[in-house]
Amino acid sequence: MAAAFLVAVLWWATAGALDRQTIAAIRTDASALVERYRDAGAQGLTDAIEERLALDAENETIYLLVNAQGQKLAGNLNTWPTAIGEEGVWFRTRILHDGATAEARVHRRDLPGLRLLVGRDESERVQLRLLLTEGVAWSLGAVLIFAVMGAAVIRRALQNRMRPAVATAQGIAAGDFSQRVPISPYGVEYGDEFDRLGATMNAMLDRIAALMAGMRGVADAIAHDLRTPIARARGKLEGSLATAATEEELRAAVEEGIADLDNITRIFQALLRIAEAEAGARRAAFAPLDLPEVLRDAAEFYEAMAEESEQTLETDMPGHLPMLGDRDLLLQAVANLLDNAIKFTPAGGVVRLTARQDEGGIEIAVSDSGPGLSPEDRARAMDRFFRADASRNMPGSGLGLALVRAVAQLHAGEVMLADAMPGASPPGLKVALLLPSPGLDTAS
Repeated sequence: MAAAFLVAVLWWATAGALDRQTIAAIRTDASALVERYRDAGAQGLTDAIEERLALDAENETIYLLVNAQGQKLAGNLNTWPTAIGEEGVWFRTRILHDGATAEARVHRRDLPGLRLLVGRDESERVQLRLLLTEGVAWSLGAVLIFAVMGAAVIRRALQNRMRPAVATAQGIAAGDFSQRVPISPYGVEYGDEFDRLGATMNAMLDRIAALMAGMRGVADAIAHDLRTPIARARGKLEGSLATAATEEELRAAVEEGIADLDNITRIFQALLRIAEAEAGARRAAFAPLDLPEVLRDAAEFYEAMAEESEQTLETDMPGHLPMLGDRDLLLQAVANLLDNAIKFTPAGGVVRLTARQDEGGIEIAVSDSGPGLSPEDRARAMDRFFRADASRNMPGSGLGLALVRAVAQLHAGEVMLADAMPGASPPGLKVALLLPSPGLDTAS
């Protein structure tokens, strides 16, 4: 389209320049002849016309001077053209010039008792304009052909580049979530936008697959882990209904059933918080906060619990450490870690809550002097409902570390598990939340 517009502008400019040049020459010539008439009269005007005709080697000039009766006084036309109208008007007409019909542009000027016609033979300019028009037409045709061919080539190239993504999307729509968009050999770093789009789609599909696997795992875990407490609560209530001899026995059974149902409710609430954190639904609650203040609240609550278990809860944190995050979820995550540490630390043991900041970011760590976890158990410790063999007889749902990991991921961080006292026996356990520095955008 732009090329066609450019060719049209060039044609208009060239043809217009020819017309403007002709009009300017005729106007100048006519004005000069009128001045000659004013200076030397009719005879001087006649002599001037003859002089111009004698000097016109290209035979392009047209002159005709007639008197009031129409008789020719000078010029190279024999008769006054019938198509010429009033004075001052420009005309294009066909005339008989040197025995041949020619295209001419003429201008009429009236003088006392005389009529003057000044013009130029435009036969060659008409031919040039026709050639120019023909060239423009051929150029426009070539431009259109190349434009159509280029559009077809680009369309085919785009279709070829988009076909793998479309095929992948169709496969996923059909239920095959294992498909991925192929990336060109150049890779994402050196590839084009289609490779980057494919890599983004693959990352999105990997995330969707992980979430779906997590949902299936949650569904399986709920079906497996909640069946027992629900069945136990129902069995207790049914048994009490059938065997309770007194109101006190029936009341005790009902209270046990309520406690079991409360535990089930807490499990569902924990699952809901994990789901919200993993889906990023809690990012709207992000706000500036002072991390040590949150940690001191958690430590103050669990200090009494540690004292009841004859343990010592130690803290080590800076006076102020500003950051951006969800205060309630961070508090819940630290509370889960402290609860686990106190639960698995024997009497006389030590539980430590620390926080620090360095170039790598912020670290919140809870260490204990308990039995720790084997490497095999650490690999699965943050899975939902996972409980090591040593902890199966202890209260809990196996969702604490899963929630801690979800909170860390929501804050663009991660969770690390390690021995609290490497080489010691028992080695204890250290759980560390590694979060970005306050200057980083944790909501991205």
